[in-house]
Amino acid sequence: MSKQERSVCVLLPNKEQLNIAIGVKATGHELFSRVCDCLKIKDPHFFGLSVVKNNEHIFIDLEQKLGKYFPKEWKKEASKGTGKCGPPFLVCFRVQYYVENGRLISDKTARRHYYCQVKEQVLRSECTHKEEVYFLLAAYALQADLGNYKNNVHLGKYFEPQAYFPQWIITKRGCDYILKHAPEIHSEQQGLTAREALLKFIRESCLLEDVPVHYYRLHKDKKDEFASIVLGLTLKGMHIYQELNKMRQLLYDFPWSNVGRLTFLGKKFEIQPDGLPSARKLVYYTGCAFRSRHLLQLLSNSHRLYLNIQPVLKQIRRAEETQEKKLYRESYISDTLEMDLDPLDKRSYGSGSSQGSTRNHRLSRHSTSSHGSSGIEADSRHRMSVEMAVDEPFSIEPAHKSMKSFSSVISHGSSHTSGIELGSKDRAEDDSQDDEVELAVDDPQEMSRLAELIEGMSVNSPGFNQEFCWKDIDSQPVNTYEFVV
Repeated sequence: MSKQERSVCVLLPNKEQLNIAIGVKATGHELFSRVCDCLKIKDPHFFGLSVVKNNEHIFIDLEQKLGKYFPKEWKKEASKGTGKCGPPFLVCFRVQYYVENGRLISDKTARRHYYCQVKEQVLRSECTHKEEVYFLLAAYALQADLGNYKNNVHLGKYFEPQAYFPQWIITKRGCDYILKHAPEIHSEQQGLTAREALLKFIRESCLLEDVPVHYYRLHKDKKDEFASIVLGLTLKGMHIYQELNKMRQLLYDFPWSNVGRLTFLGKKFEIQPDGLPSARKLVYYTGCAFRSRHLLQLLSNSHRLYLNIQPVLKQIRRAEETQEKKLYRESYISDTLEMDLDPLDKRSYGSGSSQGSTRNHRLSRHSTSSHGSSGIEADSRHRMSVEMAVDEPFSIEPAHKSMKSFSSVISHGSSHTSGIELGSKDRAEDDSQDDEVELAVDDPQEMSRLAELIEGMSVNSPGFNQEFCWKDIDSQPVNTYEFVV
């Protein structure tokens, strides 16, 4: 490693790490590209690089130089005479934007890393009123990691409870209880492919409020020594909590549609609820202008993401509902045929013929497979055809034409900085305490245009696919953000 290079240790969601040597003047984008190349991820949307400061993940603006996020040692050369370099600088490759449906993640490797991080979030989750959800998620995770439950293979302690359940459930129920009941739920997922189980895990994990969320501490008053307010950036908006005796109490739930304007003035952070007078705005303090700028960028990009994926999510939901209805009808017909063939099968059995018995056995197995997967799975041949279709990118031309009218949500070449429009000179200099930045959250005209886009898309077209391909919608952004500096 030369004097103009630094060693960076990149921590991955699957608990592995990459050691990368990169130039001292390199930008975040250069490091991000190197990481994606090493992991062979072609579509890294929803992911970013972060550094941990005060127990919070600060996501790196990929257009900025890495030195802005590291200590002064980054710019110092190796100790003279020894030739030794200091410890590597730590960076996390992690999910920056959560989604409610894993089909939005088109890259298989990226989807697996997304699953790994969400799984880790579930282990730290504390939604004590939704205990049954954790057992279902554990079953999906076991199916995704180990495959079908096998009586002769999965015996005794074939998994570690700590790897699939939060500690509070283990303390409450005990390992013996978990090792007795979790395999039963695992066996009910018989027939689910690893990919299907992974997608179900991602979708059901959204039922836990503290999983798909980023937390950032705020001060209630600028003179407060401790930050007692917690901002939670969720899938659909923001949560504001107050922390008392190490317990979080929800004060406000702001969906994006209920947020009129966000304003950052130096350390001050203001939330203007939609439809309320300015006197009703909420005022908190971030502690420093750097955090204010980071929060504004993350919030604006998250809001843009939320708007951009709504048409695609609607397509996916319609396709999934259509598929469920189709598979349910097939299952119902299968059960009806089984009942109708029962007397015939008995007569065939009495006459020594095995043909009726064989046919009935096949139908029964088909029906059981369907019920074993929540009543919506077809036989293995049909499921294979669905699997092949879902893995392919969008190929329908009309859908492309409709979707090109709104932007790719988080294109790391531009959108990581699209939340803040500032001159290069201002971006290079230290943040000013007097800079005021305002974010207009909802534009009625843009929302109307989105509604038209949504209604104009058909999921019944022959080439429709449930998977989303980000590279097909790189164009102008959907929503326009107003910034007054």
